[in-house]
Amino acid sequence: MWRDPGQPADSYYQVRPECTDVPKSKFKIKAGRTLSSRKWQAAFTPEGYLDISKTLSRIYRGGVHPSIRGEVWEFLLGCYDPKSTFDERDQIRQRRRVQYVRWKEECRQIFPVVGSGKFITAPVITEDGQPIQEPLVILETNQDRGPSQDGNSAEIGSSHAYATNQSRTNASCSEMVKELTSHGPLDQKVIQWMLTLHQIGLDVHRTDRTLVFYEKQENLSKLWDILAVYAWIDTDVGYCQGMSDLCSPMIMLLEDEADAFWCFERLMRRLRGNFRCTGRTVGVETQLSNLAEITQVIDPKLHQHLDALGGGDYLFAFRMLMVLFRREFSFCDSLYLWEMMWALEYDPDLFSVYEELELNGEKHEGSKGRVKSIRHYGKFERENMKNGAANSEGPLPMSVFLVASVLKDKSSKLLHEARGLDDVVRILNDMTGNLDAKKACSGAMKLHRKYLKKAKKA
Repeated sequence: MWRDPGQPADSYYQVRPECTDVPKSKFKIKAGRTLSSRKWQAAFTPEGYLDISKTLSRIYRGGVHPSIRGEVWEFLLGCYDPKSTFDERDQIRQRRRVQYVRWKEECRQIFPVVGSGKFITAPVITEDGQPIQEPLVILETNQDRGPSQDGNSAEIGSSHAYATNQSRTNASCSEMVKELTSHGPLDQKVIQWMLTLHQIGLDVHRTDRTLVFYEKQENLSKLWDILAVYAWIDTDVGYCQGMSDLCSPMIMLLEDEADAFWCFERLMRRLRGNFRCTGRTVGVETQLSNLAEITQVIDPKLHQHLDALGGGDYLFAFRMLMVLFRREFSFCDSLYLWEMMWALEYDPDLFSVYEELELNGEKHEGSKGRVKSIRHYGKFERENMKNGAANSEGPLPMSVFLVASVLKDKSSKLLHEARGLDDVVRILNDMTGNLDAKKACSGAMKLHRKYLKKAKKA
């Protein structure tokens, strides 16, 4: 029987020609398996109702075609209800775009660099709300930034010229802050927000730098604007390193900045608990603890070995959970992994729960309500429902089982070669770009079922 070998998807996310060591994607667009534009359009009724169960099945079988990825993700992340009409979604989209513009304008009124097509990489304010005007600070934080971010280094002439140009931007930022503080002490919320802006800029400059898309200044500034606005509205979390990795694909997949913002905001509803920190704990520690518990049940020898090496806290898996394997997979494969994971975890109540909380001005991770048809849930979520899998924090996320699956796959190597935590990190780093997203998801599902059975018996 003939099988379509598939079309490589890397061409949709062009890599800069000088970046020769970027791993190739294993994801291939396959006719009859990958959710195509034609199949996607056919999944809607004339009124706009989406057959979500068939869509989820198709996504798990072969992922989503890059040309429709953005609009499909909006449903997977709970931006829209599959049971809504085209007109209802248009109304929601327009309302959200207006809301985003309003928030962005609030930020621009405080700091006019927002929405200007530029961004900053040097601190412009002290912790007590005083403007930083020392030119040396500006020069030191920009002198190593290299050539133009819009790819026109020949026009600018040299990296020194670019650094000087960026320094002027930061110098003018200092004047903006000086003007702002001239009216009296700044509100603590404003100070905390402004303290994060240069860190966002530094991370934006480092994010997906191998992609041609981010050679353009406008795309970098769009990423900075979205993260700055998010930090303004989510005061509990603000901005943390890693968020730029999660937001970057949204900018590429959704042309409208407001739509990209809302897609990122919905993703953060799932993940913000990982970024919430207190004086003594980091949010992701809960998931690391869950990972230790799962590994202890599934592979007790490996857990015992890791514990003996001083890795019983599983901090070596911190990055995988924080940015959902963005560094372990190629760019294209990480997107494929995400959409499979979201399809498996899909909960049709997400939209209504998020909308209700949004109207009440609240943030919430996850979903609580239930609808009648189990067909509308992803396979992972259906397993949780059948087995009543929940702890005090709710069902464990699939990302934890994905990490457990990777560890299980490398169990033999870790047991025989790891003689210290450095070896554990090296072995896990060696798999960067070599992981198979489909295999990882299948392995996670198997471990999930196995874990639920053992947990039930216990």
